[in-house]
Amino acid sequence: MGLFGKLFDKKECAFCGGEIGMLGNRKLEDGNMCKQCAAKLSPWFSDRRSSTVAEIREQLTYRENNKQAVAAFHTTRTLGRGTKILLDEDSRKFMVTRARNLQEANPDVLDFSDVTGVDFRIDENRSEDKREDNEGKKVSYNPKRYFYSYDFHVTIFVNNPYFNEIRVRLCDSNVQMGDAVPEMRKPNPRINPEYKELEAMGNEIKRILTGVRDQAREEAAPKTAATCPWCGATTMPDANGCCEYCGGSLKG
Repeated sequence: MGLFGKLFDKKECAFCGGEIGMLGNRKLEDGNMCKQCAAKLSPWFSDRRSSTVAEIREQLTYRENNKQAVAAFHTTRTLGRGTKILLDEDSRKFMVTRARNLQEANPDVLDFSDVTGVDFRIDENRSEDKREDNEGKKVSYNPKRYFYSYDFHVTIFVNNPYFNEIRVRLCDSNVQMGDAVPEMRKPNPRINPEYKELEAMGNEIKRILTGVRDQAREEAAPKTAATCPWCGATTMPDANGCCEYCGGSLKG
């Protein structure tokens, strides 16, 4: 069979058994997947082409079980705009999504303790403003002038078998700083109310996710007996790290 015949050769999805159309194939390392089945994978998963049929089958089982976690999820706090970070503080879980219909979107439900780090970054973008000379050509001003804009991203690093980071853009479009200015007069972005709001939002997300992660890990860690420096008793620390007998702090 020639190259043309191979391009139009009918393929079968390894998961649903359906016939895959000419533009609907999603290649795997050792098989094929239709776009409908591929849509069931985690939105944060990016390693499909190098994954085997067996590995993808495992993920589809995980994603099916995730629906129960979504149904049990009770949002107690929402962070961000557009793409939102939803917290279930009672169950110590969170998910990241911009969907309104959570059951349909099936966002991955993660434990607070799955967070391995949080990075908040503000990217500055600069583009030159030019004028038109007598010949109609675009030329630089003297001194050169620039437009400035800013983009805001939070990256949540997680311990998950199918992805290790979730990248969230806090704004749908860059924050523009207005008119072009000479290079030596770079504007102070913090005079812009939207910049200040997004900067505060990013720092809050980092603080909260880092805090709930540390709290979840501390609570999950096994407690060990300690000698109270205040009363001398051998005691198990309570929830606040204090002696169960005299109430004195056991934290050094």
